[in-house]
Amino acid sequence: MKTYERLLSYVKILTPSNEDSTTSPSSHCQFDLARILVDELKNLGISDVSLDEHCYVYAHIPASEGLDSCKTLGFIAHMDTVSDFCDHPVTPVITENYDGGELPLGTSGRILSPEMFPHLSSLKGRTLITSDGTTILGADDKAGIAEIITALERIFTEKIPHGPLAIAFTPDEEIGMGPAHFDVGKFGADYAYTLDGDTEGEIQYENFNACSAKVIFQGVNVHPAPPKIPWSTRLLLPWSLIPCCQLLIRHGTLRTMRDFSICVL
Repeated sequence: MKTYERLLSYVKILTPSNEDSTTSPSSHCQFDLARILVDELKNLGISDVSLDEHCYVYAHIPASEGLDSCKTLGFIAHMDTVSDFCDHPVTPVITENYDGGELPLGTSGRILSPEMFPHLSSLKGRTLITSDGTTILGADDKAGIAEIITALERIFTEKIPHGPLAIAFTPDEEIGMGPAHFDVGKFGADYAYTLDGDTEGEIQYENFNACSAKVIFQGVNVHPAPPKIPWSTRLLLPWSLIPCCQLLIRHGTLRTMRDFSICVL
């Protein structure tokens, strides 16, 4: 089966995560895709496949003969999608030989325009898969899942020599909870790649850090009228952080001051 054929099959299975949920996975529908993936992996001849109670799928493929000493290479993709525009089944639309111009999304009246998405022009002549404009497509990250399983199928079919391989399909990435119950030890990879979009042929070796910090200043608030007061009002103290942020920008940790905000209550 070709990669795009798998993608067309997967996107028809609704798997939106739910940021308001307190369970893991955040939505039970993610199990619908997880069970299908378990069956597909087993049908490829992989015996070590498991699905846990939190909807994480793990699979392991032993090394080819003579390559047991190689490091274990892992591949990861997530099963959930965003919850926006997800209230009815997805209808994929295939556009062959794209002309590089405005791309209508079915009969929805919505379009993809190179003016808004400049990279579209570079796809002229290619075959594009979109939704019909009434839902998301869900290629994030079902395209990654399709790529991984198709690659495995090719490895087995063409008997391509390989070291130990580890596969993981995870839930709740879109709401930031993908790592919450990820079993690193069970996954067992020495190195791993996440297949999750971006430019064809591109490998990203770093990503943004979504951590945040809350700093609370405790002190005595004073009226600013008296001149040359020997202490600082608490309203001024947070601004002492700005030089620190400028230093982080110079070192590339922050991109701009827009990544930094002050809220005084």
